[in-house]
Amino acid sequence: MNKLRGADVLVVGGGPAGIGAALGAARAGARTLLLERHGFFGGVGAYGLGMPINQMLPGGRARSAVHDLLVSSLRALGEEALRVVDHALVCNVEYLKVAAMDALEAAGCHYLVHSQVVDALVVRERVAGVVLATKEGSVRVRAKAVVDASGDADVAYFAGADTLKGRDTDGFLSPMTLCLLIAGVDVAGARAFEAEGGLERLVEDARGKYPLLPQSMAFELGPHPLESCLVINHAGTKLRGVLDGTSVEDLTEAERYSRHQALQIVQALREFGGPAFRRVQLAAAGPQVGVRETRRVKGAYVLTEEDAKSGRRFDDAVAWRSGFLDVGFVRYEPMKVHDVPYRCLLPEKVEGLLVAGRCMSATHAAASAGKSMGNCMATGHAAGLAAALSVRRGCLPRDLPVRGLQDALVADGVDLSHSAADVAQSSLLR
Repeated sequence: MNKLRGADVLVVGGGPAGIGAALGAARAGARTLLLERHGFFGGVGAYGLGMPINQMLPGGRARSAVHDLLVSSLRALGEEALRVVDHALVCNVEYLKVAAMDALEAAGCHYLVHSQVVDALVVRERVAGVVLATKEGSVRVRAKAVVDASGDADVAYFAGADTLKGRDTDGFLSPMTLCLLIAGVDVAGARAFEAEGGLERLVEDARGKYPLLPQSMAFELGPHPLESCLVINHAGTKLRGVLDGTSVEDLTEAERYSRHQALQIVQALREFGGPAFRRVQLAAAGPQVGVRETRRVKGAYVLTEEDAKSGRRFDDAVAWRSGFLDVGFVRYEPMKVHDVPYRCLLPEKVEGLLVAGRCMSATHAAASAGKSMGNCMATGHAAGLAAALSVRRGCLPRDLPVRGLQDALVADGVDLSHSAADVAQSSLLR
């Protein structure tokens, strides 16, 4: 598996969008290779330490055969691997890392981890592969079609595609987050403390001594083997100011700030949180900060906030997104289930490349409306399947007949009418 140096379809980035793309392409019969810079797959679903993987089962139904393959792989690992809460998967992340590999192998997908993409191979304005930095040195990997699911639009950027970044008016980028696992907690007492507004009071009372405390934080309870554990999801860099996840200096500062902040959070809980936190310990922090927003590809169409809020439909729809418009810890507003047109997965200029996940073509606010991991996996599925079909037909992804792609997605279990999702969304927003 690790000797593969070329593929029909190459997918860059092993988060939910990349997993969806790789599964979609491999299940369609394409020789597929998935590249991931970390040592595991799952993206923020894995390094979030238990953050819910939202919008995977809206209305209690799997969104596609690709979504179901990951869910089934998790369920096969036993009850300790997965708990389903409404539309979300709450995973023990160590099981998720194994389930992702199992799903990829079941689909016949090749993969490599510890593989950092550092450049794109471009031949006559067409992406023909990527350059990896590995322990073996620089390695070139060629492909007939490439899917950029890197989150940061790395391949598109290296290939010279036009990209967007931040809010149009001022360049604002959503804050980054470092998730924490705390142990030694009276979980029932902690939940009661949170429900009574205790976390807000704690931040106010303790900030004088612990100035790095965030404005807000919340507890997530996942299927972790220790009953005394909680996951804290907080706005790590919001008070630090705007930091850019494509800048190595800013990423370094985000890690420095957030990890010092993590210690102050635990110390403040112990001193100001009452009996439930008297024995609290920092059990783990994510292997990296979670980055919500960086580069987005400027595509043949740029999805807008109005599209999300109005529930817009498109003739070239290849996925849909549900949930909330959520600019991390800044805006949280209702939206409607809305289509993602195929044009949003195609860079405006560069050929041979599709994009998926949070780097697809959308405005700042519209990107936030689709960042739930189940939505990212859906756009990945569409991009990966489109890449496989374009290779099969011997055409550029841009020239692929959309109707044929839509038929293939429906055959893969995608409900492009999203009627069930509309009902589930309506219930969610009440």
